[in-house]
Amino acid sequence: MGITSKHSEVSALTPQIPENGMTVLERRYLIRDEHGRAQETPADLLRRVARFIAEGDFAYGKTEAEVELLAGQFYALMAQLEFLPNSPTLMNAGRPLGQLSACFVLPVHDSMESIFETLKHTALIHQSGGGTGFSFTHLRPKGDVVRSTMGVSSGPVSFMEVYNAATEAIKQGGARRGANMGILQIDHPDIEGFISAKDDLRKVTNFNISVTVTDAFMQAVEMDGDFPLRHPNSGKVLKTVKARRLFEQIVDCAWRTGEPGLVFIDRVNRDNPTPLLGEIESTNPCGEVPLLPYEACNLGSINLGKMLNGQGRLDWDKLAQTVYLTIHFLDNVITQNRFPIPQIQEMVEGNRKIGLGVMGWADCLLALGIPYDSEEAVLLARDVAAWMDYHAKLASIELAKQRGAFPNFDGSLYAKGDWLVQKHGQHPTQRITHKSWETLSGQIERFGLRNTTTTCIAPTGTISIIAGASGGIEPVFALAFTRNVMDNTRMLEVHPQFAAWLEANQLNRPELLEKVANTGGLSKLEEVPEAVRRVFVTSFDIAPEWHVRMQAAFQEFTDNGVSKTINFPEEASREAIAETYRLAFDLGVKGITVYRNNSRQDQPMSLEAAPQSKPMPAQEPEQPNQAIRCVECD
Repeated sequence: MGITSKHSEVSALTPQIPENGMTVLERRYLIRDEHGRAQETPADLLRRVARFIAEGDFAYGKTEAEVELLAGQFYALMAQLEFLPNSPTLMNAGRPLGQLSACFVLPVHDSMESIFETLKHTALIHQSGGGTGFSFTHLRPKGDVVRSTMGVSSGPVSFMEVYNAATEAIKQGGARRGANMGILQIDHPDIEGFISAKDDLRKVTNFNISVTVTDAFMQAVEMDGDFPLRHPNSGKVLKTVKARRLFEQIVDCAWRTGEPGLVFIDRVNRDNPTPLLGEIESTNPCGEVPLLPYEACNLGSINLGKMLNGQGRLDWDKLAQTVYLTIHFLDNVITQNRFPIPQIQEMVEGNRKIGLGVMGWADCLLALGIPYDSEEAVLLARDVAAWMDYHAKLASIELAKQRGAFPNFDGSLYAKGDWLVQKHGQHPTQRITHKSWETLSGQIERFGLRNTTTTCIAPTGTISIIAGASGGIEPVFALAFTRNVMDNTRMLEVHPQFAAWLEANQLNRPELLEKVANTGGLSKLEEVPEAVRRVFVTSFDIAPEWHVRMQAAFQEFTDNGVSKTINFPEEASREAIAETYRLAFDLGVKGITVYRNNSRQDQPMSLEAAPQSKPMPAQEPEQPNQAIRCVECD
């Protein structure tokens, strides 16, 4: 078959978008006329995105025929739901706005000029479809004297409330509301007020909040030692507190509301590949992308549920080939991007950070018959993460040969040659050996790397609904559940693989579905064989330790962070959450978010039957504490 006929066949592929995915596309993504009528189909949207991103190759001397062929490959990836980029790329590629990035971090310095200059930049980013993260750590504490005016500072929390109000007034790109991450370091004098800033969930509603904790703080917690709170400008100790008491306050707030999250900032900066450019202090709204000030990250996710072969096994070669093509796609996103302010363009083009991740991990495990909470699943997670990171780096090397390394390469840790060997080579996986990392590092030293980072695990809240896939690396939240969709309609949904099992075993009965919807899982249903119950585990069947171990397995071989919710049943104790924080720190994750079921009234899913609702195939939605974290980030 010639290139032309093959391309025609690819272009004729019709995306098999599930019903809920179609609803999301129609309401948020498709081009509309002035009367609100859709002017494109899902296939039109994906062709628009594929062609525009492929046109980035023109900047590197490729011909029209080569670009058209690449556009066909990009379209096939998306139409077959094997890969989707973050939402701003789907929304804006090939359209006048042209802003394609999901995540930004902006600096907030201790002056009125900086605070409101950053607020202006935030408004432009939100208007263009992006989310923003800030560290308020440099702001002087509440009550501190402002020498220039002899006034008194109102403190970081008050300015976070100002940013929240501004976000409320802006609607992102006509399709998304703004999402923010607010961060304060654990040694800031206002940390206690910040920790409890979301006790009233009607306040700072457009923010997720996280506390950056240091290794020294975690060690002080274990020793039950004192911990100094310092003025952010002078470094003077203003107060000394018991570290464990601060830790217990964080635990208590997280137990009650799911916030704040924790960011283990020393671990983040040990993995910062460009330390000469500064320290990382903040993340994007979902916490999985630590960024320097003015950096942005372009995300995309491979659907692991689509990476299986005809024998029901993981197709490692297909996964590698998909990684190569998607790294090309994401690098082109940077080339084609229209950044909202020049400072961001300079930083992004200097580092070219991208974040390739996954969705459909739970679907993949179900298809393989592997329980999520098992050693086999954790070992497979390490293999998958290492395989993807290794091939992502190979793809980035190939791009560097053609296009040049990222401009800040010479001052980066990659230029030292053995950095990746030190990071990964001491803990090889079944498929990627110590020798593999040594060889890869030698190639990077010789040819450079196109992208400062290549991998990141995002929550995929919206794009996983479009793809009909489980979200990120989360387990199945529930096999049947009630979803509250955008117009407050309630629908009873059934996970597609569970629905198929019910059909195959002639158990698709309303009374059984109602039992499952009441609890979300099968653990108490004796009419279902034990072997089936063991594989079809859900978020609340899984002990928190296994959630953390899964996150840590992916984190080990992921450049950026890993978005993961550690789910707890409603009756979980505060001490259980405290132990989970300690385990996360010990296992080397970069951040952690916990959620105790029903601790917030606004969670988008509930485990209860919906009377007179029509059962329909389910796609994994966002985790319940991530109403902002998922939908607004990717």
